[in-house]
Amino acid sequence: MTNTPKSSTPPGNSRLPVLPAVPAQASPPSGPAPTPSPSPRTPQPPRRTAFAEGFDRLRAAATTEPGRLRVIGALLAALVLAFGAVAAWQMTDRAAAADDVLTSSQPLSSDAADIYRSLADANTAASSGFLAGGQEPAATRDRYEKDIRTAAEKLVNAAANADPDSPSTATIAELNRLLPEYKGLIERARTYNRQGFPVGGAYLRYANEKMQTRMLPAAEDLYKKENQRLRADYADARPYPWAAIALGVAALAALAWAQHRTYQRTNRVLNQGLVTATATATVVLLWLVIGHSVARAGLDDSYDHGVRSLNVLHDARIASLKARGNENLTLVARGAETKKVGGTTYDAYDYDFGTDIRALGRYLAAAGELADDAAGEKPVTTAVGNMKEWQKRHTAARGQDENGDYQRALDMVIGTGNATGECFDSVDANLRTALAHEESEFQRAAGDGRDALTGLPAGAAALAVLGAAGALLGIGRRLSEYR
Repeated sequence: MTNTPKSSTPPGNSRLPVLPAVPAQASPPSGPAPTPSPSPRTPQPPRRTAFAEGFDRLRAAATTEPGRLRVIGALLAALVLAFGAVAAWQMTDRAAAADDVLTSSQPLSSDAADIYRSLADANTAASSGFLAGGQEPAATRDRYEKDIRTAAEKLVNAAANADPDSPSTATIAELNRLLPEYKGLIERARTYNRQGFPVGGAYLRYANEKMQTRMLPAAEDLYKKENQRLRADYADARPYPWAAIALGVAALAALAWAQHRTYQRTNRVLNQGLVTATATATVVLLWLVIGHSVARAGLDDSYDHGVRSLNVLHDARIASLKARGNENLTLVARGAETKKVGGTTYDAYDYDFGTDIRALGRYLAAAGELADDAAGEKPVTTAVGNMKEWQKRHTAARGQDENGDYQRALDMVIGTGNATGECFDSVDANLRTALAHEESEFQRAAGDGRDALTGLPAGAAALAVLGAAGALLGIGRRLSEYR
């Protein structure tokens, strides 16, 4: 019996293929698994800013006629508004400076001059009363008291109007401190003089020294500082508003170009909105130039024929007061005070009198040159004649004093007939008349300059808004043709 070998194919699966054996995989190596390398990414473009996107949209819109019209309208309105805003800003500053010239800085400058004059005149009145002896004339005493009150009131006014941190504040405080000290010295001099004690003259000279070396220099410093403030206000009010003028010219040029462009594309001569914008910009520009030119002319006139004349007249009045005070102190000191000049010894007060009277002559000559009408020239000319007569009488009185006739010299200085005091009073009265005239001239010219700017800032702003609206409406009418 033959044995047949058995097939390895399982029954029922005779048609299934025989799969090859799968080799065994090697075991994974020990240690950490390697990190897979990152796959490369495509670089992203930088994110665009809102400004760049807006610019692109604007550029795309400008490729069409409606888009170009919108850009032109916006630029015209912005230019007209900028013109009005700058014009209003610059003219507001200039109008405020012009008002300060008229109502603040010049009055304070005059107050500072009055402080100096009042102090110098009080010192002169005190020496005149001392020379009269124990029975001081009531008029001289009243004059002294009035001068002291005036100085005190002007100092209060100056302190109220000065900035807390300004240099003038410290000067005003110093004068307020020194004024009572000076009054106390004068009262002691009067008391001892009434009793016939020679020490009264020493107190008077000490009071005069305090006045001449501390109070009057401080008052002069205050006067100079207030004049600097006045000049600064003039400097702020006078310059032309070149920025506003340049913007106005640019606005008119842009409006003219826009209307020419409209005419070329539509053959229409006028666009009501653009014409309105052009008219308002022209009005503002003409108002700006003409108004400021008139204001500048008024301010220049107020300075040349007002402030300059007032300064010279104030200086002349101060020089006359100092001369009178030194003339009186020459008799009070009776040779006790001397000074050497070029090897020659002089009476100190008489030498200073000569210096002051020469300064008075120079100031009067300058005031005569600055006077621009008969009303201003006449009192100055009269004061010159009074000064010359004063010099003659003073020389005669000094001759009597040097010859030993003190009483005769005293009568020729403070007496009631043909005395030097009459000449001094005439000089002072004529200078006061000239000051009043020049003050009125200043008020008129400075007032005209300030009034020329009235309403200009507000008017420029309002007309600029109207012009911008006109430009937008004119361009809007063109845009409506594309709808």
